[in-house]
Order: sequence, then structure tokens, then C-alpha cells
Amino acid sequence: MKQPDLGLKVSELRNEKGFTQEQLAEVCEVTPRTIQRIESGEVEPRAFTRNSLSNVLEFDLGKNDLENERFWMAALHISSMFCIVLIPLLIWSWLKNRSYQVDKHGRQVMNFQITVTLALFAGGFCLVVGMPALLILMEQGIGNVILMSSLALLSVMPMILIGFFITYQGAVNTLRVLTDKSTRYPLSIKFVK
Repeated sequence: MKQPDLGLKVSELRNEKGFTQEQLAEVCEVTPRTIQRIESGEVEPRAFTRNSLSNVLEFDLGKNDLENERFWMAALHISSMFCIVLIPLLIWSWLKNRSYQVDKHGRQVMNFQITVTLALFAGGFCLVVGMPALLILMEQGIGNVILMSSLALLSVMPMILIGFFITYQGAVNTLRVLTDKSTRYPLSIKFVK
């Protein structure tokens, strides 16, 4: 892993473990300034420091970036178009320890996938509950047929809109990865931090 991704990952892992920069420096037998410079991306750590950080933070910082890192990030984002949590979960789980960027993008995609899956379940529940109610009303002759047809369409519309939203976000973020732009998924809830 190379700078600045290495510094970002060290900072993230240090915070997860609850270390201050001074505590991490003491455990790794380096100066606090060294940790500051690594985290800010000013320096590439020497082999001893990298190994110490890897051992203390329980993360292999010695591995090089993925050979096809951009391909895997694009694969993560394009898989979000199909709203199958399993595909990005497998890619992310397999590669998250080999690349900070894949880890970061994988978290984004997983949060989006979980949020959208919950929205689809909520929409499906409304559809399952709403359609029989509309059919009962129509059988009893309550209400206008045009009104009931409109209500039926409105109960299906959220599912269609969610489908368009998923497709749009997956396509846009895949293109953003391929053109080195930042990605974002609006309305995502952060389940995976």
C-alpha cells in the first residue's frame, strides 16, 4: 500500500483500536512525529516501522496495491445495479485487506446495497398489503375503477422508482471510478463503518 492511502489506513486502524498517535508510536518503538508524518502522507514508512504497524494494528500494510484496483472498484459499483448484496459482499470481503481504496468503495457499496434492500422490502410489504385491500374494495364495488387503477399504479410506482435509482447510481458511480472522480450514494445509511 502506498501513500496517501497508507496514511489514511493507519489513521483509520489506529482510531478503531483506540490508540492515540503517541500510544501507537510507543508500542511501535518510533517517535510520535513519525506516526504523524505517516498518517499525513508526508513519508513512506521504513520496513521496520511498516512491520511494527502491521503487527500492532493487525492489518498487513506491506502488501502492494491490487494489480487491477480500478477494475475491482468498478466491479463493486456495477454490482450495486443488481441489488444483490452477496456479489459486492464477496468482492469486498475478498479484497478489502489488499487495498484501502477497494475497502473504502466496498463500504460505500455495501451501505447503499443494505439501504436499498431495506427500501425494497418496505416497498414490497406495502405492495403485498395494498393490493389485496384494493382488490377487496373493487370487488365490493366501492370506488371508481379509474381511481382504483390509479391507486394500484401508485402502489407499484415506488418499486419502479427504486429500480431506476439503483440503476442510475450504479452506472454513475462506475463511470466516476473509471474517470478517477469521487463516488457518492445519496440516501445511504451507514451500516458498515
